[in-house]
Amino acid sequence: MREQTFKESTIQSAFRKAGIWPISCNTALEKLRASVATWVAGSTQKFTVVGSITHKGGSCRASLSTDGGITFTVIQSYIGNCLLVSEFPFTVPSDTPTGPAVFSWTWFNKVGNREMYMNCASVTISSGSGSGPVDTAFSSRPDAFVTNVGKGCSTLESIDLEFPDPGPDITVNSIGTTHPIGSCSHAVTKAGISSIKSISIGTQTLSLSGKCSG
Repeated sequence: MREQTFKESTIQSAFRKAGIWPISCNTALEKLRASVATWVAGSTQKFTVVGSITHKGGSCRASLSTDGGITFTVIQSYIGNCLLVSEFPFTVPSDTPTGPAVFSWTWFNKVGNREMYMNCASVTISSGSGSGPVDTAFSSRPDAFVTNVGKGCSTLESIDLEFPDPGPDITVNSIGTTHPIGSCSHAVTKAGISSIKSISIGTQTLSLSGKCSG
């Protein structure tokens, strides 16, 4: 298995005080390059985040979009310790739709300004050998969670975010968590990320494990 590194041509940090970021995936979905990895449905993969600013951790998630970045489905939640470790293993759900997909990493930092970071990569999902019924269908997994974007929902500083719906696949490494505060009913929506106009973009780089697709 090879490890491919994905970089956007320009990766900005945090919010700009004036101006509004375009929607998700590090300034624009249409700028994502060709697929950098092929993952078999049901396989175990990992992504690596490389960067020097950790904000003392926080919580993060791995998600997949199979509709070109319109909606994102959470496949793994990591509660606490995000960026204090660099490698994040996850399992591609065995019933993930095959074909082109957008992999998304979102991070809610523990210390510092209340922000949301995001980065993406284009991947390809191929069919696996099949493993029978699944406990949680891909379509029933939680949608993207969006907070700290000026919509009335935010995280508390100095404590790890506990996702309202973490989904069935969770890694917990935290000494204290709390739910977001404010008006957060809108924060989990099918169009959650693509409806947001301001998302912090970190200086981190994603490295994805998988077979190079070309």
